[in-house]
Amino acid sequence: MTAEIGISFEQRGALGVVTLDRPRALNALDHPMVRAMDATLRRWIDDPTIAHVVLRSAHERAFCVGGDVRAMAELGRTGRKEEARQYWRNEYALDYLIARYPKPFASLVDGLCFGGGFGLSGHGRYRVAGERLGFAMPEVAIGLFPDVGGTFVLPRLPGWSGTWLAMTGARIGMADAVALGLYTHHIPVARWPGLIDALVAGDAMETVLARETERPPAPDLASLYPHIDRIFAGGSVAAIVVALEKVGEGEGEVADFARLQLETIRRASPTSVHIAFQQMQRGLGFDLAGCLGLEFRLVTRLLDRPDFFEGVRALLVDKDQKPLWQPARLEEVDPSAIAALFDTPLDDELLLA
Repeated sequence: MTAEIGISFEQRGALGVVTLDRPRALNALDHPMVRAMDATLRRWIDDPTIAHVVLRSAHERAFCVGGDVRAMAELGRTGRKEEARQYWRNEYALDYLIARYPKPFASLVDGLCFGGGFGLSGHGRYRVAGERLGFAMPEVAIGLFPDVGGTFVLPRLPGWSGTWLAMTGARIGMADAVALGLYTHHIPVARWPGLIDALVAGDAMETVLARETERPPAPDLASLYPHIDRIFAGGSVAAIVVALEKVGEGEGEVADFARLQLETIRRASPTSVHIAFQQMQRGLGFDLAGCLGLEFRLVTRLLDRPDFFEGVRALLVDKDQKPLWQPARLEEVDPSAIAALFDTPLDDELLLA
């Protein structure tokens, strides 16, 4: 398999190497890439000559900026919603395959890693962060929600940091991402070639990673986490908004932070913000398969609503940054309608085993 479809595969000694290579799209994950990676990983399970697998990017700027949502919006807009649904069905199945992969699996992540990029890298056994990592789950800004297992991972982060990340789409750097447990190791990018050479030679992955890992610097946001916990522990979107407003009335770093978070939430799709909040409330009650199943329900239903298409238009196509959300305000979202998105089964549920 070559990089002509944006992804390549090779065996080097004992190591299977998956390389994301779609530079013009910052490795945005399209359907051919999903299908090719799924097929190759399944084949490698039964290949006794491959001891372990590494997933990496061919480019410095980005690991993967997410799924190819522009293509999915175009499919939905032109009456091809089932093709879009099949993309998400296959993407979520791939994420689940990586989570259960029977051979040691490491993602080497540097540069931008958003949304679907975390779906590929965030569920594997070993998650290596380079020094230029920029992590975010920014889907609420385009009328979606933090999917690809975000319902499972984010509520399990320390304190209420996952609720903050889900509702705002905030971007964090390497030190914070490692401190929150999103990544298992920090290894400077300059050491990655030697790491790969050791795996090619057949050294045990756990031993190699332990040998190469470095202690990351202190988290940039360390002083803010107690305030994030206090604010985002609210029992409703309205309660969190009130807390942000109250804190934002003050002065200093925490007040500035609160005002920025409130502005960010109010720019996002109100429906998506409410969905993200509910994901964080519900996620602890499901395993990863159950969370991905819920997300498939949600994405199916959002293909019948306007915000996803409007968000992609405003932020990624026309780039006027002026989405017209329906409803337009957080206060106008019907909580019962949000609950129905989660609770009403599909005729063709995503069932992973």
